[in-house]
Amino acid sequence: MGLSLAVLSAFLIGGSIILKKKALLHLASIGETRAAEGGHGYLKDWLWWGGLLTMGGGEAANFTAYMFAPATVVTPLGALSVLISAVLSSHFFGETMNLLGKLGCMLSILGSTIMVIHAPEEEEVTTLTEMTEKLLDPGFLVFASILLVACMLLIFYVSPRFGQTNILVYISICSLLGAFTVSSVKGLGIAIRTMFSDLSVVRHPLTWILLLTLIGSIIIQVNYLNKSLDTFNTLLVYPIYYVFFTTVVLSTSVILFKEWGAMSGVDVVGTIGGFLVIVIGVSMLHLFKDMNMCFEDLRSNLYQPQSPSKMEDKHILIENIESLPPMREEGPRVFIIS
Repeated sequence: MGLSLAVLSAFLIGGSIILKKKALLHLASIGETRAAEGGHGYLKDWLWWGGLLTMGGGEAANFTAYMFAPATVVTPLGALSVLISAVLSSHFFGETMNLLGKLGCMLSILGSTIMVIHAPEEEEVTTLTEMTEKLLDPGFLVFASILLVACMLLIFYVSPRFGQTNILVYISICSLLGAFTVSSVKGLGIAIRTMFSDLSVVRHPLTWILLLTLIGSIIIQVNYLNKSLDTFNTLLVYPIYYVFFTTVVLSTSVILFKEWGAMSGVDVVGTIGGFLVIVIGVSMLHLFKDMNMCFEDLRSNLYQPQSPSKMEDKHILIENIESLPPMREEGPRVFIIS
């Protein structure tokens, strides 16, 4: 169930990007003020609203997936939405995808498959009381405290001074807050499932603490992610953010739920290897997006006949030494070796 919802979420989010982009291009073609220039004509376009609702459905499916599957599976599968949007853009908008982009898509699918095969079994947590015990575990408290102090330091000290010049500052804030977002989602998922049989969970303090934590972390994440996208190249922001965010979420899931405790060595290596393959695929898809390279160019370069190389200057000098004027017999001879 969790795997199906995560894949469905990737399709919906990837498709929503296409719907909204198609609506914005249509508005620009009829002379409406573009969104980047402050226009809001897209609010009257039904296609844009369809894209927004589709994205909302995708985020809801992603939220629900965390209730049924480990975060180690759900979070990395978010890379599929990037792949889907890239493929659909190539089909609907005529945007060409070069050879490296296609290889990146294949690597993303391969990495996701590897991670699903070697995914750990999440420790069963069914009640808010058990979730409270997990959150109060000394190991997780130390981990969360370190992340919180790091976030506060980045927000109040580092960001005002280096945020506009260093791409890692804003992205680090968004990524570190991902630990609190995923923990809150997992806890709220337990509360929602329990609510159907026991309405007393609504009055449980942890429910409201998790809800406020989720809202606060999402607001801060969106704020600093928008700052990052507005300041730096999007082709660099997304791959770095994906790597940082996924790494923090995987670390949080391991520490909070101890998912890897019962995993074999093969599964641990497979999970880490699958994640690295996804990272490489997403990076290739974004960083080399504008590079003009296709299979025909690669094949022509491989089979291009090599021109004979020229001889070294010293060999030419040796061959033509007989044509040099004769040296004078009188006087000292000086040789300079360089």
